[in-house]
Amino acid sequence: MPLHPQAEALRRQRAEAGTPPLYTRTLAEARAADLADIRAAAGNPEPVGSVEEFTVPGPGGPLPLRVYRPAAAAAAVEAEAEAAADVEATAPLPVLLYLFGGGWTLGSLDTGDAICRRLTNAVGCVTVAAGYRLAPEHPFPAAVHDVAAAAEWIAGHAAELGADPARLAVAGDSAGGNLAAALTLLARERGGPAIRHQLLVYPNTDQAADTPSVREHDDPLLFNRRSVAWYWGHYLADPADGADPLASPLRAPSLAGLPPATVLTAEYDPLRDEGEQYAEALRAAGVPVELRRYDGMPHGFFAMSGVLDGGRDAQHHAAARLREALR
Repeated sequence: MPLHPQAEALRRQRAEAGTPPLYTRTLAEARAADLADIRAAAGNPEPVGSVEEFTVPGPGGPLPLRVYRPAAAAAAVEAEAEAAADVEATAPLPVLLYLFGGGWTLGSLDTGDAICRRLTNAVGCVTVAAGYRLAPEHPFPAAVHDVAAAAEWIAGHAAELGADPARLAVAGDSAGGNLAAALTLLARERGGPAIRHQLLVYPNTDQAADTPSVREHDDPLLFNRRSVAWYWGHYLADPADGADPLASPLRAPSLAGLPPATVLTAEYDPLRDEGEQYAEALRAAGVPVELRRYDGMPHGFFAMSGVLDGGRDAQHHAAARLREALR
């Protein structure tokens, strides 16, 4: 179908403003512009019960974590909460580790702030947004090991968070989805932490992908195949590292035994096909998967719920899937 009218309106605005693609800017310019664009499209941040920020030890130094706890009134409107009204208020909540996108090169805890707030309230969970070292200053596999350290810390300190370590999910969008998928592979290899569900939103899954969606999407006013190449070029110090399943999860010899998954893709996205191929590969390996494509939507729409109805709908659907998985 054609690009959704709301997305087309954003595209026209970029054309009229002469907005240059991120991959034509310096890193500092791209990082600042990316955050500004996300904040402008995310809508008003949703109030939550509390937000706390601190650091924990990581393999390359302190890792920043931001912990969101739900507003008491938000969960009460959910049927699940009504059915569990007799549960003590001090009962531990499920916990979600959220990993922001940005091509492993851009982004910070602020990048996913609006998403984390929405999911925290809608799922009724403690959400932990984890920072990780960015490329090219810290290339692959630094980010993977950082998010693994964050997951291990959450599992080991769940009681301090008021969370249930047996109900841990991981989620991320774009490069964050790639890192979420890599984390599940690493956790399987290491024997933990146990992850109940993985939510992968238009994830990168194969550095060498040469799919129809990669070839078709070359619009400089949208995320395109040049964007993808630019990010991979920063992330991998050696292109041969792209064969590592922790960089390209689709290349894992086996996906058996990984957590059940929700995979969301966008029609107007060069990453569309590899995300859908990963969902099918998970299913073929016996992993329960729900795959949903959002027609008419561009890459990045999940973070644009303030201006795209599709982004808001996808966040609601993601929350419903996580509620079901973590109940």
